[in-house]
Amino acid sequence: MIRMSKFYLLVVMIIVLTACEEGKTKINAELETESFIKGKLFIIGGGDRTPELMEKMIVASGMTAMDYIAVLPMSSEEPDSAYFYFNADVKAMSDMKCVYLNFEEKDVINQPKLDSLMNAKLIFITGGDQNRFMSIVKDTPIQDAINRAYEKGALIAGTSAGAAVMSKVMITGDENFSPEYSSTYDKAWKGNGIYAEGLGLIDDVILDQHFVARSRYNRLLSAMCDHIGMAGIGVDEATAILVEGKKVTVVGESQVIVFDAMDTCGVYFNHLNMRGVKMDVLTSGNVFELK
Repeated sequence: MIRMSKFYLLVVMIIVLTACEEGKTKINAELETESFIKGKLFIIGGGDRTPELMEKMIVASGMTAMDYIAVLPMSSEEPDSAYFYFNADVKAMSDMKCVYLNFEEKDVINQPKLDSLMNAKLIFITGGDQNRFMSIVKDTPIQDAINRAYEKGALIAGTSAGAAVMSKVMITGDENFSPEYSSTYDKAWKGNGIYAEGLGLIDDVILDQHFVARSRYNRLLSAMCDHIGMAGIGVDEATAILVEGKKVTVVGESQVIVFDAMDTCGVYFNHLNMRGVKMDVLTSGNVFELK
């Protein structure tokens, strides 16, 4: 009996030690995941890039005199102009160098360009058409370079279309139930929105831009109903959110509208049927946490 008791005691000790080691491994893995991403996001809702926004963006990036900004103008129909005006905004307030990186579909494996992108301290994605941008970047070494820069600590910034591409679920602007493009949706309908995959730099959130100026409530609520469990953030013009891990700070002249994620969304003849939707209207200096 004594030998048998010692045997069982040994077995129990082995089980406990194994469980402890597995627990440590799980905790370490979670800590590594949390600390893996060192970068930040600066998401502008379009409109004017005010001196305040530009200053906040550059300061948040932690740039030094040795660093540079990589400008990705592929959303724009006129990439040269998009770069010119952004560079002018930078030069009006700092001596930071801007590098023009206009990738084309035939040019996605340009190693010198990719190296410049990956080593930038701040990457800025201009406005235009988010679909045009992702058609060039998605699942290419360009996207890998953006991710690598973000992991190393770069600030990834974008305005308008450059804001739309930040989330994984990207609102394209097109509609299933309307043949013509509109700056917003006439109705809050389930299944109306057409979506694509963005860069996925921010999780469990759907972003919309020019939000208050173009009254895009119907559009964002429809997107949330189509993607249950995802929160919605609408950023207005001349306004931005600075995302640092789970912490989000509002910057700029106007407002950011935040809708909490919903568990359910009913439908009545395609019209959304929603109850208890929580909405926050936030202004500069307000801080909130991502779930």
